[in-house]
Amino acid sequence: MDSDPRGIFPLRRFFCGGTTVAGGEELAWDAVRRKLQEVVDGEDKQHPLSDDQLVAQLAENGITVARRTVTKYRKAMGILSSRQRRDWSGGKKAE
Repeated sequence: MDSDPRGIFPLRRFFCGGTTVAGGEELAWDAVRRKLQEVVDGEDKQHPLSDDQLVAQLAENGITVARRTVTKYRKAMGILSSRQRRDWSGGKKAE
């Protein structure tokens, strides 16, 4: 533990953790979250990606994470499920 004028905090509080990417490099969880946000922002809103598809997209970028991790981050970041993100306004026009 480390001492601070505002109290004592566990040392692990100052490290955010991470994962290892395909190239063997360490990648912080914050970087994984940023990439997840980029993938969601760039998806086709008529056919949004499911959590499994998000995992596949991250894997294509060399980031290997479990589906449940993507789901946890998506919920924590306030990103809706694929069904809720779908843009229904682009359907066929009524004649």
